[in-house]
Amino acid sequence: MRVYLVIMDESEEAGVALRFASRRAAKTGGTVHVLAVVEPQPFLAFGSIQATIEAEAFARAEQMASASVGDVLAKDGHTPVISVCHGEGAKVVREYIAEHPEVAALVLGAAREGHPGPLVSHFSGQGLGGISCPLYIIPGTFTDADLDRLS
Repeated sequence: MRVYLVIMDESEEAGVALRFASRRAAKTGGTVHVLAVVEPQPFLAFGSIQATIEAEAFARAEQMASASVGDVLAKDGHTPVISVCHGEGAKVVREYIAEHPEVAALVLGAAREGHPGPLVSHFSGQGLGGISCPLYIIPGTFTDADLDRLS
């Protein structure tokens, strides 16, 4: 079964990537895995405070991914797999793909304007050699009609 891996955050372009992957999976008999990455916190607090901060960040990421998946389920009728991992974004994605050989494609959304985003920049450059599947970069400007036509 084809698995389309989408990296989910609160950006608009991540939602576009998820809609593309969901439509593509529906057309190919595949499924979608949604991965939310909780980046390391840039500061260290006292033990219990730091643990609380990290737990809250993890819970926010899980809630955001679940809400996104609810939208996909409502539109396409299938339930994506949700994973939340802690670590540096590109490294977590590479490890996830290595641990899940069923991943057929990494689907990322590029920002509407300006810098495309750190994962798009990483994986479309030298980081592409670090994964064992194709990379789809979906422009954040795509409409639902564009996604339907191209998926």
